[in-house]
Amino acid sequence: MPINVLMPALSPTMEKGNLAKWLKKEGDAIKSGDVIAEIETDKATMEVEAVDEGVLAKILVAEGTADVPVNELIALIAEEGEDPKSVQASTGAAAKTAPVEPKSTPDENAAPDGAHASYARVDTAPEGAKPGGAAHPAEAGERVFSSPLARRIAKQGGVDIAAVKGSGPRGRVVAKDVNAAIESGSAKAGAPAPAKAAEAPAAKAPAPAPKPAAGGAPAGLTLEQVKGFYEKGAYEEVPLDGMRKTIAKRLTEAMQVAPHFYLTVDCELDALMKLRETLNASAGKDKDGKPLFKLSVNDFVIKAMGVALTRVPAANAVWAEDRILRFKHAEVGVAVAIDGGLFTPVIRKADQKTLSAISGEMKDFAARARAKKLKPEEYQGGVTSVSNLGMFGIKHFTAVINPPQSTILAVGAGEKRVVVKDGAPAVVQAMTCTLSCDHRVLDGALGAELISAFKGLIENPMGMLV
Repeated sequence: MPINVLMPALSPTMEKGNLAKWLKKEGDAIKSGDVIAEIETDKATMEVEAVDEGVLAKILVAEGTADVPVNELIALIAEEGEDPKSVQASTGAAAKTAPVEPKSTPDENAAPDGAHASYARVDTAPEGAKPGGAAHPAEAGERVFSSPLARRIAKQGGVDIAAVKGSGPRGRVVAKDVNAAIESGSAKAGAPAPAKAAEAPAAKAPAPAPKPAAGGAPAGLTLEQVKGFYEKGAYEEVPLDGMRKTIAKRLTEAMQVAPHFYLTVDCELDALMKLRETLNASAGKDKDGKPLFKLSVNDFVIKAMGVALTRVPAANAVWAEDRILRFKHAEVGVAVAIDGGLFTPVIRKADQKTLSAISGEMKDFAARARAKKLKPEEYQGGVTSVSNLGMFGIKHFTAVINPPQSTILAVGAGEKRVVVKDGAPAVVQAMTCTLSCDHRVLDGALGAELISAFKGLIENPMGMLV
């Protein structure tokens, strides 16, 4: 009996992933523990290990396939004594894996709500018609295979979808085919709708796109409407990868759901910089003569934020629908920029770790983040985050909270400033920090207490060493 290999869920929130690479080919012997494939999630590339032994009989999802749903059947393993060439997917009670609801493999134009590709019928299909649509425009009476998004765009654009040449699997018409037909004018606008929709009102051409308001284009525009504002050939279309889609979705939700408010303080750095210099000078050497650690200002910021959260325990919490979860230790995420997005690995128990431990952990996280080798448990969760743009010379900014966290600290550049001390001007090194707070968890006074505790630790850094 063949063994079904399903698309694994590599994190609690994973719904789909990209099958980046097969490390085994059909006919290869498989042993338990063998790495058989690499899966790309929205944040990382993970290796998939086999848990059964046999022969990789069939690969059902080719490498490079994007957005493969969790529990999708991706391959078959023949057990000992089975002929790999005759293996077929096992179903029902006989399946070696838990039963999975059959799904169509979605493409980049799948419906936003996750609906699977389905069929639109132009007329009653003649007897003997083949179910797999060809890659040419459908003849009258043929069944037209199309994605829900393609049909919606065709309806909005007044396009006869039966006259559109499909480029998807089995000749299915996808959104880019309809867009191409609209641009080229190869499909007549206002063509008759499919027979099933005969009773519905005729599709109307979309109304002209609204003029952009001062300050930018209006919200809620379709792709074609947005492109209509610009001259053709003046831009390049860059498809969204999984990471950028996730960032867009989560941070849009954060701004819509979490009521943000912001608190800003200026922190003097003179005492911290002296302590940092002393600690770095006292660092031992390894066998190659390199320092065992080299502390950065960001390491002090992480430590200070961790200690501040434990000193203001009511702020060391997150929103959880109908209650607040309050934590015993501080979990501080740190934004790490990579090409096309960012990771936020979390320093667990930051309040208890030494500065050198935090420094070493962050160097490891940053290196693996840029290689997209972080494990999901290393960047999920956390109570707060630190986003430091000081290295770019940014003096002040506000950051968007990363759910389910309740705060995020935006750290600006350290610089020489003139301040008044004892009634006279003095030059100090200082940086501006802004705390974004989720008002469902923190009120203004509580947020002020937290950022004041942080400021006190930065300006008197010995307090975070005892």
